[in-house]
Amino acid sequence: MNSDKNRVAPKVWLITGCSTGFGRALAEAVLQRGDYLLATARKPEQLGALIELYPETAKAVRLDVTVSQDIQAAIDSAIATFGRIDVLVNNAGHGLIAALEEVSDEETHQFFETNYFGALRLMQAVLPVMRRQGSGHIVNLSSTAGLVGFGGSSLYCGAKFALEGTSEALAKEVESFGVKVTLIEPGAFRTDFNGRSLATVEQSIDAYAPVSGASLQWFKEMDGQQPGDPARAAQAIIQAVESPHPPIRLALGTDAMSLIQEKLGRVKTDLDAWQQVSVSTDYPGHVNYAK
Repeated sequence: MNSDKNRVAPKVWLITGCSTGFGRALAEAVLQRGDYLLATARKPEQLGALIELYPETAKAVRLDVTVSQDIQAAIDSAIATFGRIDVLVNNAGHGLIAALEEVSDEETHQFFETNYFGALRLMQAVLPVMRRQGSGHIVNLSSTAGLVGFGGSSLYCGAKFALEGTSEALAKEVESFGVKVTLIEPGAFRTDFNGRSLATVEQSIDAYAPVSGASLQWFKEMDGQQPGDPARAAQAIIQAVESPHPPIRLALGTDAMSLIQEKLGRVKTDLDAWQQVSVSTDYPGHVNYAK
């Protein structure tokens, strides 16, 4: 175990999507510091080398976040093995480059099953455990695209915006139980997001080539050149979890900071410019009950 005398007792983490990318970097980081880990992946055999290094503190299980039975089995396995779950990290997911009109109903449902409903089900499954414990931390991997809309990524932005709204409201629902919620909003990092994990649609529409087509080309050209370091991101996530006052949102990367600040500036500009129209819709003499 970690010998740092200033540290509290080791935490038990459950991380989804540990085979590559952010999930793998975070899995390695929490084990290196002496915490316990239930590492999950659709193909748990890909986690063999990691588990061999930490046989006493790590266990790998199969978890497809679109399968409810897998989710409950993973929760049960963590409790049976380690006795508790201190941190749930919803990391599993993938990108999708396509204009809204190009995406079929089937592709939309499949995408949201993995990138939103999977995280939703895991949160619902872990909350009874954390409520009984009187403590816990849910960390949801969002994106800069959870706050900023990008052309050619309407479905991806939609899933991440949904995750952000759910997480922000959830934080208020569970605060009195000692449960915390943090959204991670990375910019461009050197994971396989731009490569293997980036999905496209079966049918494209030529009219959207300057938008979705150009976005896809940009992602492919940038692959391997992204400014973000996943290992440093893992340390930032751990720092947030260890903080007595963790943020509800943690942007990662200079690009994320810049894009989000620009978005917030545009929101304020619109609010200021249309303030008179906004307030004109109230009944005369109303009482403002907004909290």
